[in-house]
Amino acid sequence: MLQKLKSHIQQNFSFLQEKKLLVATSGGLDSMVLVHLFQKLNFNFALAHCNFQLRNLESDEDQKFVTNYAKHHNIPCFTTKFDTKKYSETHKLSTQVAARNLRYDWFNEILVQEKFDYIITAHHADDDVETFLIHISRGTGLEGLTGIPSQNGNIIRPMLPFSRKEIENYASENQLVWREDSSNASDKYVRNIIRHHIVPVFKEINDSFLSSFQNSLEHLNQQQSLVDDAVKLVYEKVVSEENQQIKINIAALLHYTNYKAYLYQWLHKYGFTAWNDVYDLVQSQTGKRIESENYILLKDRDYLLLSQKRMIDFETIVINSVTESTNFPLNFSFCNISNISNQNKNIIFVEESKLQFPLIIRKWNEGDFFYPAGMQGKKKVSKYFKDEKFSQFQKEATWILESNNQIVWIIGHRADERFKPENTNQNIIQITYNNEKNS
Repeated sequence: MLQKLKSHIQQNFSFLQEKKLLVATSGGLDSMVLVHLFQKLNFNFALAHCNFQLRNLESDEDQKFVTNYAKHHNIPCFTTKFDTKKYSETHKLSTQVAARNLRYDWFNEILVQEKFDYIITAHHADDDVETFLIHISRGTGLEGLTGIPSQNGNIIRPMLPFSRKEIENYASENQLVWREDSSNASDKYVRNIIRHHIVPVFKEINDSFLSSFQNSLEHLNQQQSLVDDAVKLVYEKVVSEENQQIKINIAALLHYTNYKAYLYQWLHKYGFTAWNDVYDLVQSQTGKRIESENYILLKDRDYLLLSQKRMIDFETIVINSVTESTNFPLNFSFCNISNISNQNKNIIFVEESKLQFPLIIRKWNEGDFFYPAGMQGKKKVSKYFKDEKFSQFQKEATWILESNNQIVWIIGHRADERFKPENTNQNIIQITYNNEKNS
C-alpha cells in the first residue's frame, strides 16, 4: 500500500512534497493509517483533531490518544473542542453537517494562521461509494454522482484509490493502534445503514464491485466535464453580467430544448431549491420573482435577472448642510465651486440659493415627478423609468435627492432643470455621487 500511495501521489499530487500539510486526524483506523503512511513518506505535516463532544468521555479519550501519538512521534498537533449539538440546534443543521462545517472552518483558520498549504483527509474508496448512494437516495443530478473529489481547493484526499479492506490489512501488517468510534456500529445515521446493509450486498453480487464502481465514476466525471464545457459555451451566448447582475436572455435561452438543465447549472449555486418555480419564471409576466436566502431571480420583460439581496436598506438619509457628506449606504460629497466643469451622471451642479436644507435622500415613490434637465415640463419618475427601460432591480436600487419636497436629482441618472445655475456668477454647489464605493 505504501508504494501504491507513493506512486499515486507522485502522479497526481507531486507538489505536496514541498508543502506544509495539515492532516485531519480523528484517531480512527483510516486517519491513523494515513498518518503512518505520511510518516513513512517523510512529508512535512501536523495533526489536527476535532473533539465534537458527542460521545462524552469517549470523545475526550480520542483527543488524548491523538495528542499522545503526536507527542510520542514528535509531530505538531492542533486540537479543539466544539459544542456541536448547540451549533446544530442554533443553525438548524443535522449533527453531521454541523460537525463538517465546524471542522472545515477550523481547518481553514489553522491554514491561514499557521501558514499551512493543504488539508489532507483520509477519505477512501468505500467512503466514495457510500456518498454516491446517499446522494442517489436523496435525489441528485450528475454532479452528485461524480463521487468525492480527490482535490477540492486546498483539501486533498490521497486515499481515495484504496478500499477499507486494504487499509485494514495495512494496519494489521504494521501493528497500528487506533480508536474505535462506537457510533460507527449504530444504524442511527444513513451512512451507517448503507455501510452495514447495502454495500455488502453489492460486494456479494460482484467481487470486483469497488473497482467497477471506480471505473463508473471515471466515466461519470468525463461526462461531467462534457456538461461543464457545454454549460460554459451556452452561458457565453445567453448570459451577460453587468452592474453586479446576471442577465439571462430568454429568447436566446429558449433556442435550447433542454434550457431547464442550463438554468439549473447556472443558478443552483445561488441557493435556489424550488426548481419548477424557477423554470416557470421563463413564461411568467414581468415583475414575477422568486427568492433564495441571499438572491432574487426576477422576470423583467425579455430577461431573467439575478441579483443579490440588499441586506441593508434605509428609508431616508438626511443632509443638514453643504459641509456634510455621506459614505453609507451611498457615498456623497458636497462642495462650493467657482467654475462649472462637465456634468455627468454622477456629478451635478446646482444653485445654492435654490436649495433648502435639510436635503433628503430617499427611495422613489409612485406619484413622484420632476423636471428633467434639458427639457421643458414635468415628468413622472415612473414614466422616466419606463422610457429609459429600467429593470425592476434598477428601479428598486434608485435613490432620489430631494429639497423641500422637490426632486433635485434622480441620483446617478438625471438632474432636475429647476435647480441648475442660471449663470456662473451664482454660488454653485457641486454634488458628487461615487457609485464605485457602493457597487
